[in-house]
Amino acid sequence: MSPARRPLLLAALAAAAARPALAQSPVQALNALAARANAGTIGVVAGGIDGTYARIAADLAAVLDDGDALRILPILGRGSLQNISDILALRGIDIGIVQSDVLAYARRERLLPGLDALIQYVAKLYDEEVHILAGPGIATLQDLAGRPVNIDLRGSGTAMTASILFEGIAIEPRHAPQDVALEQLRRGEIAALAYVAGKPARLFASLPAGQPLHFLPVPMTPRLLETYLPATLSPTDYPGLIEGSPVETIAVGAVMACYAWTPGTERHRKLARFTEAFFAKFPAFLRPPRHPKWREVDLAARLPGWTRFGAARP
Repeated sequence: MSPARRPLLLAALAAAAARPALAQSPVQALNALAARANAGTIGVVAGGIDGTYARIAADLAAVLDDGDALRILPILGRGSLQNISDILALRGIDIGIVQSDVLAYARRERLLPGLDALIQYVAKLYDEEVHILAGPGIATLQDLAGRPVNIDLRGSGTAMTASILFEGIAIEPRHAPQDVALEQLRRGEIAALAYVAGKPARLFASLPAGQPLHFLPVPMTPRLLETYLPATLSPTDYPGLIEGSPVETIAVGAVMACYAWTPGTERHRKLARFTEAFFAKFPAFLRPPRHPKWREVDLAARLPGWTRFGAARP
């Protein structure tokens, strides 16, 4: 290059470097937009559309969304075991709402290697009740022996709990989605359905008063007491299904689980921002129209058998 042309080239390079951001190409602008959006987005895998988990995830989005700084993306899930697997392996999943007995079950069945070192929890949430809705002529769990009983999709939290609950009672397990199973029960095609959900479960809200379906009692036994808590379903919870005395049942804890990201990584920092916002804005979850189960949450509660996410430790 001739000496005479060198000053012209240097001037052109300087002018290019000084161009404003508006001169970015469409691809550059889109990449910048994607980076900004993903930096603040937390994917939360919940449960089925009629379950309490989905409503809890929707509440998280309603309370915590803060533009690009923090955005909660609720995702319908397929149950506790699948949610744990999704936290481990599925891109875009940062948090999953699961049952507290899922780790013990996965360890016992040797389903997911290295689970203890990879899964932590942000908070224990509320307790969710076991609902056994049955048709006419069924009065006890033992009456379901040899009868078709829907226990939700394979890998779901309900199916996991049902495998423990019905140990020693040889039911014919069915694996239809819960809304489908409810219609099957109303038509008499199955004898009962099992459903683990925080009361009042929206699945049963559409049932008219006076229909022949009813909840079965689930008596607490020493074996169940090792894993579950005693609970009840009352007429206040289900005015169209329960009259008179509450129905005895059992409950299992719901947990906000997360991947055990290494401190200092971008994913860890993002979860830490979510956790700080969740704790700071928690009083907003206690007011209507948020789900009444939020009022049962104790943020200081410990969860035996689980490791707490560092930013969530008191």
